[in-house]
Amino acid sequence: MLFINKMLKFALVLAAGLTACSLAEAQSHPEYIQFSPSATKGALYKPDSGKTSPVAFLAIHRTSNFMSMIATKELSQRGFMVLGMNPRSDNNEAAVNFEEIALDIRQGVAFLKQQPGIKAVILIGHSGGGPSTTYYQAVAEKGPSYCNGPDKLSKCSNDDVAALPKADGMVLLDAHPGNTINTLRSLNPAVTNEGKPDDLDPALDPFSPQNGFNAKGDSHYSAEFIDRYSKAQSARMNRLIDRAQQMQADLKSGKDQRGDDAPFIAFRDRARLSDISTDVWCCTERPEKLLKNDGSISTEVVRSVRVSTPKNAKVDTSLNGGALFLTVKSFLSANAIRSKDALNDIDICSSNNSTLCAVQSISVPMLVMAMGGHYFIKDGETIFDLSASKDKDFVVVEGAVHGMTPCKPCSEQTGVSYDNATRNLYDYVANWANKRFPAL
Repeated sequence: MLFINKMLKFALVLAAGLTACSLAEAQSHPEYIQFSPSATKGALYKPDSGKTSPVAFLAIHRTSNFMSMIATKELSQRGFMVLGMNPRSDNNEAAVNFEEIALDIRQGVAFLKQQPGIKAVILIGHSGGGPSTTYYQAVAEKGPSYCNGPDKLSKCSNDDVAALPKADGMVLLDAHPGNTINTLRSLNPAVTNEGKPDDLDPALDPFSPQNGFNAKGDSHYSAEFIDRYSKAQSARMNRLIDRAQQMQADLKSGKDQRGDDAPFIAFRDRARLSDISTDVWCCTERPEKLLKNDGSISTEVVRSVRVSTPKNAKVDTSLNGGALFLTVKSFLSANAIRSKDALNDIDICSSNNSTLCAVQSISVPMLVMAMGGHYFIKDGETIFDLSASKDKDFVVVEGAVHGMTPCKPCSEQTGVSYDNATRNLYDYVANWANKRFPAL
């Protein structure tokens, strides 16, 4: 019996994405939790010793495996119960029906609220988990009318998302402004004919030295080019939306008899200017809190210390990493958004996959943290500004990459150490949560 228990524990650890050698390093021994449908699953982390907080955290993404994401171990080490979940569209972007993510999160919230001693549940929105968790909370607070408006490119089912249990707080960790907005800003607008993606408009080619591209380092583009480029990105996205909606109409009418969905492919989708130019989307608009490596907090206009990735010039031409392999449904629900300018004029509520829209309907306490070694600093500030919560906080973690670890290439570039980034980040999250939901 003892042998069976040991083997069961080992199996649960492996199911949560941990190896046997990392078991001793993990603060908790995760328990595998099976939800429905079968692709929806979780790993439940609890502190090994000491008093457990009455606060539980739930982390989930649109497609990624969050059963062993960094927050699960970091927060369980600090006394919290954490549920890392995988959604029904686990590792399959083409399978995403974004509005259904609420059904998976609902199961996780209900599960945590049933755990002994838990008095509050906080949603963690990291990366693409940002639009997922804020969508859920917006619908939980406002009801199905939030996700079923006439201008939405994809709508929810009123019956499916009625009476969702509300979370008690939100922690957004380098959250996307929306996967839709990410896709918009990644489109290469030099593509003017989707049937001939290599026939580029040279005046809009971001990887042309004539326009400012530097194949060996940071690129520098003129304000005039950035303006034309951003508007052309919106024009391309709008054309793709028109095409997808026509395909959707043909499927519905029976003109296209392939069923209720169809493949949707778009090439050259790795051309985000902020990846290849640190001048673009560089900074906060005003002085904000910067959590420095020594644990102190300064208030200043914060500039990203990220390093450019000129290799995107090659990735943009590839099928693996440089193209969207979707369906009509997954494109319209999770990758499409209307706009006139990809940087400054986006119809943020035309999609349900939009953190910027959702936070306007969320009233619970909200912590927004941006990583100082990435390009979401300005977006984090905007999320904070748009949030309807009266109890909200925004801070940038100095030198942290998107994955919430120290940026070593950034240190090589700046000469500054960011080795404490992860510890500082999760100490801040823990203190924030304990202050708002103290143990009884």
